[in-house]
Amino acid sequence: MAAVNISTSEIDARENDSAEHGTHAGHHEHGEHHEHGEHHEHSEHCEHDGDGHDEQGARPAYGYTEIDSAGARAANRHYWDSEAPSYYAEHGDFLGDVDFCWSPEGLRESEARLLGDVAGRVVLEVGCGGAQCSRWLAGQGATVVATDLSAGQLAQARALNDRTGVSVPLFQADAITLPVRSESVDIACSAFGAVPFVADSAALMREVARALRPGGRWVFSTTHPFVWCLPDAPDANGLVVFHSYFDRRAYTEHSETGEPTYIEAHRTMGDRVREIIAAGLVLLDVIEPEWPEGHNRVWGQWGPLRGQFVPSTSIFVTAKPG
Repeated sequence: MAAVNISTSEIDARENDSAEHGTHAGHHEHGEHHEHGEHHEHSEHCEHDGDGHDEQGARPAYGYTEIDSAGARAANRHYWDSEAPSYYAEHGDFLGDVDFCWSPEGLRESEARLLGDVAGRVVLEVGCGGAQCSRWLAGQGATVVATDLSAGQLAQARALNDRTGVSVPLFQADAITLPVRSESVDIACSAFGAVPFVADSAALMREVARALRPGGRWVFSTTHPFVWCLPDAPDANGLVVFHSYFDRRAYTEHSETGEPTYIEAHRTMGDRVREIIAAGLVLLDVIEPEWPEGHNRVWGQWGPLRGQFVPSTSIFVTAKPG
């Protein structure tokens, strides 16, 4: 699909040319928050050394591996295509169908205002999942375009468009090959979508920087890098360091034939900062939401007990100079 300028008059035609007919520019990496792309639950594996081989020495069901962009793309597209309905069934009430939730701590854009005033601005959501965030943005007066790799996630988004009566344009697109012209976007955002799931997040940063107009803002939330050290358990078991913070291999789940079926990539805090700067962006702020008092919902490895001690989410607020 050719790159396009984003304007209100073009939205319907471009939506029909992409998401509605299933064509795509490549890859989303959702989540992903996406809708939130939660760190995949593998707490039952925490006692292992991370190789994941069974007693017979068969190929691992999970482990930490080097993986390229094509492998990550195929694995996560397959995963989210199949898991989107169950993901929405479990988390849809918390996310809200027309709401912008940054994280499992429940931080909402209506409270945080990390994007600034969006009225009259062109906003691109990368890794939109069910496009809940985009619907909220549209209600605030933004012109919105929502992208995701997964056809399953976009099917959920189309159903929510119909159910809520708040319709936003949807595109099946690669997070590192966005279908927009250079310097055509005022604001880009991703709430646990895309960033944790791409093998080359530096390329994603460069691609978003390309799409932004001078002075534009790019804000994304992702799993806090420190969480990589801990088991996926919301209780006291999740407070034991068991994995190296400096191991940048991707957490990978495999089929019986050894094909990756899910991947989540790790970057340290320093890696994230360097990728942002290398893309020509300015880092304005990093938010590490604290677990709010009275918020008792457990979501995968996230929960109130562990949330008292360690951050689960990091939100990076960046801007393109100009």
